Amino acid sequence: MSTSLTTCEWKKVFYEKMEVAKPADSWELIIDPNLKLHELAPGWKQYVEQHASGRFHCSWCWHTWQSAHVVILFHMHLDRARRLGSVRMRVFKQLCYECGTARLDESSMLEENIESLVDNLITSLREQCYGEDGGQYRIHVASRPDSGPHRGEFCEACQEGIEHWKPGEKLLEEEATYTPGASKTRAQEGSGYNFFSLRWCLFWASLCLLVVYLQLSFRGSAFL
Repeated sequence: MSTSLTTCEWKKVFYEKMEVAKPADSWELIIDPNLKLHELAPGWKQYVEQHASGRFHCSWCWHTWQSAHVVILFHMHLDRARRLGSVRMRVFKQLCYECGTARLDESSMLEENIESLVDNLITSLREQCYGEDGGQYRIHVASRPDSGPHRGEFCEACQEGIEHWKPGEKLLEEEATYTPGASKTRAQEGSGYNFFSLRWCLFWASLCLLVVYLQLSFRGSAFL
């Protein structure tokens, strides 16, 4: 089985950043498709990315889709005496909703997305394995607008009971960060500058009719 390009990129970014964050320790990153949530060996810690952004490509019908709700599970362990650390990682897959095949497909991610996710992993790793203040977590790439609602019946993480997309909580979070000024600005942007809206179409149609009426009136008066 060949190693995917995304897997190589994950390892490359992780090793480079850990060399800077913890140069005295040696860390390894292992892809483990059998990793389970909350099933930890003694001494191991867990970190979950619940809203990563990835693109999927169906190997059967060639359909591609974007998801902002990719779940990534990490198990971490540090042997302080030997100064050796290990991270096991699982990226949960999704089913193609176009052809309905039972084949789970892996996601691919941009390098900039992987770098942000690795930064969050290292932040959690420093907090849980070293007892340090890891700093601020980077904003998830998945905070960008998604192409549609998450369909849990096609998500491997949802099928294993990992509740990572809750519309009710999402709406409450948006309401908690609500500011009247920002809402007013968004409303103005949505209605005042959309020249293809119904209001603007009626305006331009009325203007065209007025111009035609004036031209006909002018021509009529010229013949008198």
